[in-house]
Amino acid sequence: MGRVRVVTDSSAYLEPEDVTRLGISVVPNRVHLGDKIYREGLDITPQDFLRLLTTTRLLPTTSAPPAHEFTDLYIRLGKQTDQILSIHVSSRLENTYAAAVAASTGLLARTRIAVVDSLSTSLGLGILVKSAAEAAAAGRNLDDIVRTVRGMIPHIYAVFFIESLDYLQRSRRISVPQAVLGTMFNIKPLLTVDEGELIPLEKVRTRERAVDKLYEFITEFSQIEQMAIVQANFDGDTAELLERLELTYQDRDFPVITYPPSLAAHLGASAMGVIVYESL
Repeated sequence: MGRVRVVTDSSAYLEPEDVTRLGISVVPNRVHLGDKIYREGLDITPQDFLRLLTTTRLLPTTSAPPAHEFTDLYIRLGKQTDQILSIHVSSRLENTYAAAVAASTGLLARTRIAVVDSLSTSLGLGILVKSAAEAAAAGRNLDDIVRTVRGMIPHIYAVFFIESLDYLQRSRRISVPQAVLGTMFNIKPLLTVDEGELIPLEKVRTRERAVDKLYEFITEFSQIEQMAIVQANFDGDTAELLERLELTYQDRDFPVITYPPSLAAHLGASAMGVIVYESL
């Protein structure tokens, strides 16, 4: 029985050295803009994609990797091990989980493949994947790692502030009339990820108020294992939130990361948020 091999998709925020060190396999999601199709993480960086969004009126869409990419990867990994754990972006945001499940079905006789819906994305997904890969490196078996990952999922929280409602309307998170009315009255929603789905949490009218709300959200946690500010560009709002957090938590580091193109398709090019992993 070989060591459990861990697979994820490009929605996950992972440090490149961790991907290499832990032998994590990453399958790229697709992001569509006009007649262009980009393989996330391969054909375009998050920063370049966000810059591209600011220069076009086109709205992006996303799609899962073709099932055969998962099939080919599982077959290759199956030559090294008989245990594979595939953890993916929330099935309510992308169809990647479904593609992985479909690919795994015909291979179960040769290799045990567990496919897990993270109900998360970006750093949240990355935390699960890295923890699973570290457990695999320590020699833990597939069932044990799956139990650990499933136990972590309810302790990951995310809130995002978005500037434009167009992206939510395009991804059918809100209706056209809601988008029109929101734009007319300058409403800027805060969104949370609940059971893997982006849903409205609260409405604000200014970015300053949004920063207040993000700060309040973080400080409600009594024990934080890991967190990050997730943004498009490091601007004054990011700096203000970071400064307030550093004054409150003087013994912590607060990473600032850029959200991936697949999440930008839902949030737009000017969003800002936080992802928190609460201590178990």
